[in-house]
Amino acid sequence: MALDFLILYEHTVREYESDLLLKLELERRGYTVRIRQLLDAKDLRLFGKDKPEVLVASCMYDNEAINSHVYNNIGRCNKIVNLHWEQMLSDTQEEGDWFNMNGNAKRCVQTCWGQRTAQRLQAHGMDAKNTPVTGAVMMDFLRPEFKGYFKDKETLCKEFGLDPAKQLHLYISSFGYASMTDQEVAELSKMAGTDFSGFARTNRVSMEKTLAWFDRYLGDHPEVELVYRRHPSEWKCKALDELAVKRPNFHVIFADSVKQWIVAADSISIWMSTAVAEVYMAGKSCHILRPVPIEHEYDPVIYKDAHYVTSYPEFAAAMAQPNPPFPIARDVIEGYFDPSPAPAYKRMADLLEEVYKNPPRDEPMGPGFTPHFNLLKFCALAGVHMLYRHKWEPKRVFAFCPPLANFAQRIYGYVDKAYIPPEEIQRMEARIRPYVK
Repeated sequence: MALDFLILYEHTVREYESDLLLKLELERRGYTVRIRQLLDAKDLRLFGKDKPEVLVASCMYDNEAINSHVYNNIGRCNKIVNLHWEQMLSDTQEEGDWFNMNGNAKRCVQTCWGQRTAQRLQAHGMDAKNTPVTGAVMMDFLRPEFKGYFKDKETLCKEFGLDPAKQLHLYISSFGYASMTDQEVAELSKMAGTDFSGFARTNRVSMEKTLAWFDRYLGDHPEVELVYRRHPSEWKCKALDELAVKRPNFHVIFADSVKQWIVAADSISIWMSTAVAEVYMAGKSCHILRPVPIEHEYDPVIYKDAHYVTSYPEFAAAMAQPNPPFPIARDVIEGYFDPSPAPAYKRMADLLEEVYKNPPRDEPMGPGFTPHFNLLKFCALAGVHMLYRHKWEPKRVFAFCPPLANFAQRIYGYVDKAYIPPEEIQRMEARIRPYVK
């Protein structure tokens, strides 16, 4: 039986919950849907009897992405809808070629969270028919219709050993470069063709000054529990460990979703995370902590002209505000995250249903696209998944050949990071299903 929709995801934490919501809505409408990770072993049935009518991608920037994500997973298909997970960009990224789609990616359906992204893509040569505004599915969990989906403050605090009677302050970090060595930054810069050394310094200085603010404030305010929500790219950091030892009301917690912590928190501060939009959608406010300026080429454009807290006295005063105004203008936030009476997952499902029922809007695999099957990747993924099923780490299995061991171990690590146990998927579905109506 042919599949109606195949949804591909890349980052589990970023995407899977939203993909499940979309899947459950499509199934409610009577369609067949599967979700697969980009590095799953290839399923030959998807090229034949189970070939999907519509491929729903997580990213789709150029012809190589069409080839890798579509052709190498299901063969030829012109009904390609990109969920387009990277829409919060810096001004440099917004003006550059990469994030404005290249080659036949302009012929895919590139969904947009808001009008500003649609207008940007159209200004860079895309047709309006391929830039529909759907809203952001991940924001739906913060809508009134999902009341009860998240734990309340008391439940969450007790789960993590925090005092629910105290003020719960959430800090959403993005200091991914702060924990990198100079050598790691140099290697990343070389690989990307961009010098990240200046931004790495900004990360380190910003983190150092921010932690100094927290140290001072928590010493003066034992009635506050501060949860430092580290970014997924932040590694274990000595400075965080030391502050947690010094201040028992400072906690570094990565477990649970950032949305969960936003909903439970009494107050919130942030550096440059795009989670600022989730704060807004949750009906809350926050403080943008900027002890030093951020280079414009890395700062998300949504933060332009926002209100920043730049010194400790300002921070202490901000923390005393019971109902601070949102630091970013409403028209900016809603320009990137379209407000609508209808949830985004329903708008997205409407779009997918329309794409399913009608002829392709365009020809992503038409002129200008040359398909090629990546046999090496096909075999490598099959081999790594076989090793993963048996928990045989490539670095040991292929110890006799270091280059092969390193190559396979890197893929093995990605597979392990993206893996979701079946029982966890069932738990997530059971949690979401009551809200799909």
